[in-house]
Amino acid sequence: MITGFKNFIMRGNVIDLAVAVVIGAAFTSVVTALVEGLLNPLIAAIFGQPQLDDVWMFEVNGAVFTIGAVLGAIINFLLVAAAVYFVVVMPMNALAERRKRGVEPEPAAPAEDVLLLQEIRDLLAARRDV
Repeated sequence: MITGFKNFIMRGNVIDLAVAVVIGAAFTSVVTALVEGLLNPLIAAIFGQPQLDDVWMFEVNGAVFTIGAVLGAIINFLLVAAAVYFVVVMPMNALAERRKRGVEPEPAAPAEDVLLLQEIRDLLAARRDV
């Protein structure tokens, strides 16, 4: 059971996911600064409210409906999606296209020490399975 867990943790997908979560958390501060520094003052200027959460708020039988909060969440999502697209996806697609056309060379083969470490890893894994 421990070996299975160790194999799960050491897979590339888990490490990639951990990196993505850390980058996503760091990116949250960028979006927060954008919303608080640009979007909220713009909303205050247009609607006379300091935050979008306070816009189009109404109450029915004690239940408070905040349409502005929903719009704020949608705007935040669109800002994050646009930033990810323009900062990550679009450059990666352009790089892939350049590689396809032969303008950009393919990544170099792993260094000699990396190949040696991979060989040692494979030998240890084969030895463990026997």
